[in-house]
Formats: sequence, C-alpha cells, structure tokens
Amino acid sequence: MRLTEEWALRGIHNEDVALSQIGMETEAALPESLTRLCTNPRIQVRRGGEVRRNARCVVYWMQRAQRIHENPALDVAIEAANILGLPVVVYFSVISNYPNANVRHYHFMQQGLCDVESDAAERGVGFILRRQPDNSLEAFLEEVEAALLIGDENPCREPERWRSVLSRRLKLPFWTVDSDVIVPSAVFGRSFHLLHHFRPHLNRELPQFLVPGANLKPQYAWKPWKALAHFSPNGDITEGFKSLDRKIRPVDTFTGGTHAALRRLDDFLCKGISAYTRERNLPERDGTSRLSPYLHFGHISPITIAFGVQRAVEAGRVTTEESTRFLDQVIGWRELSVLFVKYEPNYDTWECAEPWARKTLMEHAGDVRQRYEYDALERGETGDDLWNAAQRQMVDTGWMHNYMRMYWAKKILEWAPDPARAFEWAVTLNDRYELDGRDPNGYAGIAWSIVGRHDRPWFNRPVFGLIRPMSGASLAKKFDSELYKRTYLG
Repeated sequence: MRLTEEWALRGIHNEDVALSQIGMETEAALPESLTRLCTNPRIQVRRGGEVRRNARCVVYWMQRAQRIHENPALDVAIEAANILGLPVVVYFSVISNYPNANVRHYHFMQQGLCDVESDAAERGVGFILRRQPDNSLEAFLEEVEAALLIGDENPCREPERWRSVLSRRLKLPFWTVDSDVIVPSAVFGRSFHLLHHFRPHLNRELPQFLVPGANLKPQYAWKPWKALAHFSPNGDITEGFKSLDRKIRPVDTFTGGTHAALRRLDDFLCKGISAYTRERNLPERDGTSRLSPYLHFGHISPITIAFGVQRAVEAGRVTTEESTRFLDQVIGWRELSVLFVKYEPNYDTWECAEPWARKTLMEHAGDVRQRYEYDALERGETGDDLWNAAQRQMVDTGWMHNYMRMYWAKKILEWAPDPARAFEWAVTLNDRYELDGRDPNGYAGIAWSIVGRHDRPWFNRPVFGLIRPMSGASLAKKFDSELYKRTYLG
C-alpha cells in the first residue's frame, strides 16, 4: 500500500492539489537581503516568495540532521534569522509510523533528542518537540508566525515526497539544506558507476566543502511564550502509538545522541584508528568506528569525523595512509551511496540491477540452490553458523560488522527463491534490525552484494552468474570465525 504524506505532515492528503487552489505565488522573488544565501550549493529553494511581515522567528524543521552543532541547515537558519532580526526555533515532529521504523529506532532517536534540547539551549536557539496528533508543521508555522522555513534534504523516496508536497502547500519561503554529506549532492548532479570513477570528482570538490561549520551565534535569543506547547524528550515519545512495531526491542550496545557519538569518535581516534587497516576486516574484533548509526540519525556530521581524523594525524596517532583508508569509507563510499539513492528511483528493489547483472541472474534463475524461508533467515536458523552469527549480531545488537554484511546479503541471494525476493528480504531485515537501516549506505550495500551496483562482472558460476561470490570457507580463513560465532551464538 502506498505510504501517505500524513506520516510527516498532518493535513496533507493529496500531492496533486492544484497550485491555484492553495494560492501559491511561485514566481515571487525572495527578499534581496536573503538572495545571497541561496547561492550556497547546499541550499535548494523549494518555495520562494516574500517572507512573512511582522514575523516572530525563523523555523528550522529538523529531521535528518538531528544535531545542533556542525549542522549546515541550522547555520543557514541562523544566518537568515540574523539578517531578518529574528530568533530561531528548531521544530521536531515525532510521527507514529515513520516508514519501516520500530521502537528500537525511536528509542535511539529519543536519546539523541535529549542532546538536541540541551545543545539548543546552550547555543541560544529554541527547541520545540511535538508528537502526533498535535504535530502539524503548518499549524506550528502559523502559531509562531514564522518568516520562513528551513529544512533538511533527504534523498530517500518518501521524505522527498513530503518536502515536495509541503512546498506546494506553504505560503512562506521553504528552503532545504543538504547537511548529510560533505559535498552537496547537487554539485555532481548524477550518480557514478564505480567508486574509482567517483573519486576524482569528489576529490576535486572536497577542498571547497571540507571546511569547519560556521556554527553561527544567533544575534536574537529565542524566548518562548508560555502557551507554546512542548513535549519533553525525557518522556516516552512513543506513548500511545498503537501501530508502532514494538517487537524489535531497544539495544544497550549503542546510546543515541551527539554526545555519545563524539565519545565514540574520540575513543576510536585514540584507540582504534591506528589499527584500522589491519583490523577493519576482522569481525571478531572491534576494529571499526561503529559510527554508522550516528551518521544515519544525523547525530554527528561527516565533517566532524573528517576533522577529528585530521587532528589524529597531526598528533601522530595515525598515519596518513591509515586515515585515508578510513575516510574513503566515511566520505567516498557513503557519498556515492547517497548519490545512488538520489538518482536511482528503484534503489530498494532488484530493479536497480546493473544490466549485466540482471542478465546473468536471469540466466541462472533455474539453477539448483539451497532454499530457506524468510522466517528461518530472520531467526538465524540456517545450516551456516557463520551467517547465523551475523544475523544474531544484527538482531541482538542493532549493528552488523561491515565485512559480514556483504557475506550476509550474498548468502540471501543464494538461498532465496529468486533475486527479487533476495533483495526484498535483505532490505526488510536490514531496515528492521539495524540502527543504521533505512539508509542510503544500506541500500547501496545490498545493491552491490546482490545486483552488481558499483561493482564489475566476476567469474561465471552457478546461482551467482557473474555476481561476485563470497563463500564461508574462504571467509573463515581471513579471520577468527570460530571466535565470532561463539560471541554471537553462545
């Protein structure tokens, strides 16, 4: 069933509402004093027009970048507010049925919102948290008499639809800011086939965009009025959400929020990054940063991570070679994944397959294969204990080691009835259990593993065809697989 925009924006029911019916003036120019801000490649002007006269604030609608510092969208909101002589208020709306989210994700997000509240007060901007059913963004904009609305970019399908619909309904300017990547995706304007095709373009742009955040000081402090409703992030933000999936329980292996993300980054830079090249592909060891959940929820910026790594190099804690390998994952693969999702309409189905991959998989569709049903996979009950351990790591901890994710997805291709079902099952399991699920990185990783995106043809073999295979026997020779299995299977 098609998802509805009401999940994000109360009162929006039809994205095809005629513009004439909602009184938009799409050709009205932005005020001259704000025009210069829109030359920033991070900004997309989704609706122009005049700002509200006698406005009381600028609103930043926080969604993807759930942090106060090193947040380009909030910086833009503050700069615009300073020009207009207004304060800034951050608005966060908790909806009961965000696509594919469950209580595990909401719990992690809520921990982050506690940091947002304290950091917002420290920076001098407001923070208003509301939940369904009293969370209409449009009503809030009228309630606080907003001059304009600043929001986050999000390349995923449904969030992008919400922004498109909202831009048609609003009667004030609406800009979105690409805060999730170092180089704004609009700079490239397309996706790339392979990482080594993308690197030269990325490296050319990095010097311009890999700079410290402005972290502007608001010139006008937010002073809320007593009647303005605000739900405390210390309460249960999911209370009364009857349709929310509560079967997937929160985990204690990760604590959400910017403060926890910065502690994890510091720990990695002090203890882990020097051995990154040697240990990153050893799943039985804690050799990776494990920052992906924080990047997914926007609790930390990739710019913060990159400058942290740079300081570690300057302090002599890590070599330039080690840092380059790590940043190739945090920047190169991650930003390639965002471009994949932004420019590939079928990013979460097997329809995104490379033509050569589709052809070879169809040619091998009738090959004899070991078969497992979805329920057996979800329970981690297969004849492959290495795969079962990876599944249990994800189910029990909310995260799976990066090296095991490739093997995990490729075995699903081997065991599912067909490639389309394999892709569907991998996406469903990933999005349900991973704290960093529902993310471009996850979709691109599954597409690489199952349908050859961002990869090349390999050697022809049963079931896989020309898709690069991975076997448990060869994998077990590369790390202590017995220790890994004991850790997660007991």
